[in-house]
Amino acid sequence: RIKLFIKLGEYLQKNPPEWQNIKKTAFHKNGWFTEDFIQRATDNIIEKFLDQALLEEWASQYQRENSQDSKCIGIVMAGNIPLVGFHDFLSVFISGHHACIKLSSKDDVLLPFLISKLKSLDAAAEKRISLAESLKNCDAYIATGGNQSSTYFEQYFSKYPHIIRKNKTSVAILSGEESQEDLKKLADDIHLYFGLGCRNVTKIFVPVNYDFIPLLQAFKGYDYFRDHHKYSNNYDYQLSILLLNHQYYMSSECTLLVESEELFSPISVLNYSFYDNKKNILEILEKQNNLQCIISSNKTAFGLSQTPGLFDYADGVDTMQFLQSV
Repeated sequence: RIKLFIKLGEYLQKNPPEWQNIKKTAFHKNGWFTEDFIQRATDNIIEKFLDQALLEEWASQYQRENSQDSKCIGIVMAGNIPLVGFHDFLSVFISGHHACIKLSSKDDVLLPFLISKLKSLDAAAEKRISLAESLKNCDAYIATGGNQSSTYFEQYFSKYPHIIRKNKTSVAILSGEESQEDLKKLADDIHLYFGLGCRNVTKIFVPVNYDFIPLLQAFKGYDYFRDHHKYSNNYDYQLSILLLNHQYYMSSECTLLVESEELFSPISVLNYSFYDNKKNILEILEKQNNLQCIISSNKTAFGLSQTPGLFDYADGVDTMQFLQSV
């Protein structure tokens, strides 16, 4: 199974014409999935998930008692960013179970193609992977969605072993001593995939009297977002609300900075709050149950929020250990 995914990684590394066409098709289906962002997601999968040494080290940490005891695992995929459910799919397949996948309507082009490619590389994969409109009679479930859908998942899947993921976001704590390179990396943490991922930073905490000018300058690399109609419409809408409410804001060409206590922010908006004591704010944030990443000098490093590895499990729940226990 590991060898099969290594072959898939080698295929993606070549970026053949048929994969390029699939990326174009996915973008036409979902305007948020630009070809550049699809390729960024693919590159991370190649480098962090499908490297032979990394895969073997990861899999070696989990020993199933009976590798023949395969179960059917239902996976409800999210679709907020390209191939966001790939890690769950990989985990189920590598663990030796059958993956029964319900795709998100927002991301129903990329993964089916990769599955068909796996099946063409090894016919045995045909019996290990299936796509379904609804998930019934599975032995366990992994479901990702918003807070509202998670309530439904908890009721529907309550009788079965399950992992259910709710809305998450990420934040950053700045000291004011960051280099311009650090701030450019933070700009990636904020803007990659238009900020739609749970690993995207939607709020920053800054010291009192923080100078925002260098941060706004670091956002310049994403000014082209204003040429993306979906993003631009969100920016104009949020700006209109701020103007109507006479609310103070700062702005780059692509991002609105607003002082707010909320951790979650709308598309095109970055919330900020001031702090007096960095240690205290870190202790408070570590107790929050709706945070995926905390970007800081002594936590997740700047620029790494959207480059998770095999051991970076969503919500901190070890998917492989769960699958081992089913």
